[in-house]
Amino acid sequence: MQDSIESGELEAKIAFVFCSREYGETEATDIFLKMVEDYQIPLVTFSYQKFKSRVKPPESEPEVTFPPAWRLDYDREVMARLERFHPNLCVLAGYMLIVGPEMCQKYDMLNLHPATPGGPAGTWQEVIWKLIESNAEQTGAMMHLATPELDKGPVVAYCTFPIKGQPFDKHWKEITKNPLDQIKKEQGEDNSLFKLIRQHGVARELPLVVSTIKAFSEGKVRITADKKVVDAEGKPIIDYNLTDEIDEQVTGVIL
Repeated sequence: MQDSIESGELEAKIAFVFCSREYGETEATDIFLKMVEDYQIPLVTFSYQKFKSRVKPPESEPEVTFPPAWRLDYDREVMARLERFHPNLCVLAGYMLIVGPEMCQKYDMLNLHPATPGGPAGTWQEVIWKLIESNAEQTGAMMHLATPELDKGPVVAYCTFPIKGQPFDKHWKEITKNPLDQIKKEQGEDNSLFKLIRQHGVARELPLVVSTIKAFSEGKVRITADKKVVDAEGKPIIDYNLTDEIDEQVTGVIL
């Protein structure tokens, strides 16, 4: 995103980056946080794991509400820490927490989800296994308005790609040799079909994010005060399919 801004492709500014992890929690997060700081973008970190460990009820008193009370309290603390920022639009990418109703109301937030509209919900791992289990023909990625309901907010933009045909078919044949539960247990994310679907999805996710934000910056898409996604004329957006545009960008990237 920052590279697109600096190249002039995208007219925008990243007001801040918020991360629900802090330095020292994972190596990948540390690399990401260092990159943000190298770009001199304001960075706010607040570990949800540390927060959760302080407020989580003992196992003898399991949390039965959904979302659990600590999640709502965490959102309120996050909003307090972001009070000095006034973003026009927020993007949730790799943010693995379900955002509560108060934060959804306060900010216009787009969530990146690794599936097509109407496709599987859940983490990217869960999505891929559900695609394999259902013998799906295609998948994709979408940007949708974040709502308290998991991965069900109004769709802003999306792209698709087939997972049948070349180069997928030979990997599907491998799946049929053993029960899927056994494959998941013995191979997990190392399964060749799983990895190939993930590779093709990841290659499209960042171009989709940039293209979607570009549409907002050019006034082609906007979010109304009552949380509806509309075009420049104020008409509801039903099908903003960016597949051709994204395919053009990933041509030559995926072998």
